[in-house]
Amino acid sequence: MTIVAAADGSALGNPGPAGWAWYVDEDHWASGGWPHGTNNMGELTAVLRLLEATAGVDDDLLIYCDSTYAINTVTQWMAGWKRRGWRTGGGKPVKNLEIVQALDAAMVGRRVRFEWVKGHAGHPLNEAADRLANAAALAYKEGRGADAGAGYGAPRSAETSDPRAAQPDADADHAQPGLFDLG
Repeated sequence: MTIVAAADGSALGNPGPAGWAWYVDEDHWASGGWPHGTNNMGELTAVLRLLEATAGVDDDLLIYCDSTYAINTVTQWMAGWKRRGWRTGGGKPVKNLEIVQALDAAMVGRRVRFEWVKGHAGHPLNEAADRLANAAALAYKEGRGADAGAGYGAPRSAETSDPRAAQPDADADHAQPGLFDLG
């Protein structure tokens, strides 16, 4: 069986109050955020939290993302960054390092495919994840925590810790549709 989900992030002001969410269906979703972050931090965190929530399930995972930054981080760049001591090809420190390293660990032994979808184009799962990520960012803007959601198994609490990562490139989210298989 394959778990099909969408993951999305949001930041109001970029950087600003930020949120993340992943969505499978009305009974399986989660969201959270923090008072100050970027959209890319939200995108990566959404994927990470989905991987963590489904870690005990032996199903393949298909993740729809509207962020090529998130997809490329996992499918193309992460292995090279790791080989270079978490440095980019240009020798600079990897942005969002704490989240990226957690993603690296969470991917071990997983059968995961990523599919890029155009944001705000009516894809039902992506629209749901976007709505939840935006609601989480708004909740932090208003000084309240986000609705944690049902999770994938047992209910969990909202992730409110600041990832304490460097600011990512906000314009790295545009490319052609594609499917990325890491299985």
